[in-house]
Amino acid sequence: MEILVCIKQVPGTSKVEVDSVTGVLKRDGVDSKMNPYDLYALETALRIKEQQGGVIKVITMGPPQAKEVIREAYMMGADEGALVTDRKFAGADVLATSYTLSQGVRKMGKFDLILCGKQTTDGDTAQVGPEMAEYLSIPHIANVLKIIEIKASSVIVEMDMANTVEVAEIQFPCLLTVEKNIFQPRLPSYRKKLGTKDREIKIITLNDFEDRDEKKYGLSGSPTQVERIFPPSVNNDRETWTGSGAELSVKMATKLKELKFI
Repeated sequence: MEILVCIKQVPGTSKVEVDSVTGVLKRDGVDSKMNPYDLYALETALRIKEQQGGVIKVITMGPPQAKEVIREAYMMGADEGALVTDRKFAGADVLATSYTLSQGVRKMGKFDLILCGKQTTDGDTAQVGPEMAEYLSIPHIANVLKIIEIKASSVIVEMDMANTVEVAEIQFPCLLTVEKNIFQPRLPSYRKKLGTKDREIKIITLNDFEDRDEKKYGLSGSPTQVERIFPPSVNNDRETWTGSGAELSVKMATKLKELKFI
């Protein structure tokens, strides 16, 4: 089985500066890690490979330093990896990111199954996976809680539908976005680290794509723009009240009105 896992390098801290002109995060020089939700997707792929056999490839989009998450994926058991990187991809919104990744996927070959984490911790849109599937013209299911059965030409999954849990069968090739705790991610292997330290990471740029129209990528290809990003303000103000239950309830109601909560 040919499996592709989409992974992403995200900031390892909440103290990230924002470019005042473009409104995007300044990622250079920031401590980074693999997106936690992608660890569940990668573990799902590894479990499937252990049962069904096959090859696991990973793909990520980002600056050159994003190679580190591919190295981490190698240490966990991934077989091949590719980095989609080009300055023309910078500042992409969800739509442009999805299209860029779909072009990268096409360059890597054909896959039976594409796995994505539910969302990323720096964007939290949970839209990239499904939008990629639409660009690739393959069926998809989001919020997968469990892989029930893998057949020769399809997979049966349990999915979270907010108010219900449903079971669905989807034909290959397809894309799934998985919830956290679908499996417990394994730790990277030091032995695999040594064994894969020289393993190639394929670099894919705009010039490698079938569609090289620069207007479809990065800020130029993003129909949505961030108006303003700012760190949350910290408020440590405290008030201590004493009195009877009746007195405190009146104070509470008055305070809530002052704050315009009611």
